[in-house]
Amino acid sequence: MTTPSPSFTPLDEQAQERFARTLVAHLNHSQEALPYVVTERLRAAREQAVAQRKRAGTPLHQHAPASQLQTAGAGGSLHDNTPVWLRRALTLLPLLALAIGLVTISVQQDQRATVGVAELDAELLTSALPPDAYTDPGFLHFLQTSQTATP
Repeated sequence: MTTPSPSFTPLDEQAQERFARTLVAHLNHSQEALPYVVTERLRAAREQAVAQRKRAGTPLHQHAPASQLQTAGAGGSLHDNTPVWLRRALTLLPLLALAIGLVTISVQQDQRATVGVAELDAELLTSALPPDAYTDPGFLHFLQTSQTATP
């Protein structure tokens, strides 16, 4: 079954022309705020694009056949010969890297927390005071007053 190529009515072309002119006017108005270096780069890029279009000799409004449009929609670009499984694997690769990074960060944080608790336990067990002294409210008051009185 062949699908007819999309045809443009004069009304569509007129609307496109109006939109293009409005867009160009807006871009030209915004160009005044840009520095000279940027405007020169844009001018050079426009000239290169026009020269490349002239060399290619292709018209501005080129419509692809329906078979190419279906291929482009399903697989990406028109001339993509990459196998589907490889594209899917390459798509999942950043997600896999992110998951590995998150797991690594989680493990490192757990190790740091464990080391911190172990150091605190070691200080409590090696100190001259019994662990019950740290839970006594009077001892806490003694520590606070002794720290402020000590220069």
